[in-house]
Amino acid sequence: MRPPLAPLDGRIDRFDLTVGTAVEFLRGTWPELQEVRFEIGAMPAFDATDEVPRWHLDHEKARIVLFRLPIERLLPPGHDDGAHRRMAIESAVFRAAAEYVGREPWDLGGHDH
Repeated sequence: MRPPLAPLDGRIDRFDLTVGTAVEFLRGTWPELQEVRFEIGAMPAFDATDEVPRWHLDHEKARIVLFRLPIERLLPPGHDDGAHRRMAIESAVFRAAAEYVGREPWDLGGHDH
């Protein structure tokens, strides 16, 4: 008999779980996201003068890449705790998905489309 697996409790595990939960909700709400792949990248390439992107949209390959480090690390001062990190992750997923389908993030209720 194998020993039980340790619980998923690292920051990367929590990020992945939060993204997965938000994506499940979105796919149930917006059918046009059913075939879109959501991927997680660590850090995007960007010029020092640009704002650090939180995600990248690739309509040609039907994918959304979420960048973990900017989403988690560029929180306002005093907001670097578990609850605020989770809200930042969920917000990034919802905003990226809304941008991908050409809607506003607050249209996620699924009632008026």
